[in-house]
Amino acid sequence: MASEVIIIEGRPEPPLGLAQASQATAAPAAVAVSDGSDTATAAGSDIAVPSEAPSDEELDQVQLDASKLHVYQIALELHTLCSMLVASLNRIVRDQLERASLSVILNTAEAAGRHSRRQKAYFYTVARGSATEVAALLDVLDRRRLAPVSMIRSGRRLAIRIIQMLTKMDQRLRS
Repeated sequence: MASEVIIIEGRPEPPLGLAQASQATAAPAAVAVSDGSDTATAAGSDIAVPSEAPSDEELDQVQLDASKLHVYQIALELHTLCSMLVASLNRIVRDQLERASLSVILNTAEAAGRHSRRQKAYFYTVARGSATEVAALLDVLDRRRLAPVSMIRSGRRLAIRIIQMLTKMDQRLRS
């Protein structure tokens, strides 16, 4: 019996701007299927594994599930913006903003890597809560006049878009 190994390769997408985020589409993944001649069966399972480790070039072409999500790309953009804001903030606000914006990315990635609809919904819900926290922190920065209004507005728009997208994803998983 010939075993098949599926290697998913894709192009990484460039960071998205706010205008591009809602219109962008994920790049289709190219799938290469081995004939089984270069595979071995994992001990105690029917899963085929490559007998040789993939090259660095091959690994550089692999696109993880989270990278294909628009919400993940927007979350990266939000975190980058938040990182630029934190330089001049007091320690507590800076720490909260860094943690909350990073949590959006990490929980979105965690959800994308899960197979269970229930687990995906849970992590998307946590990511949405973190995005809401980022929006609240941006409101605090605005009220205390701790950051430029234009950056706060940009960050708030990104956070709201993330919340909308994660809410929709959560609803689809729970229906």
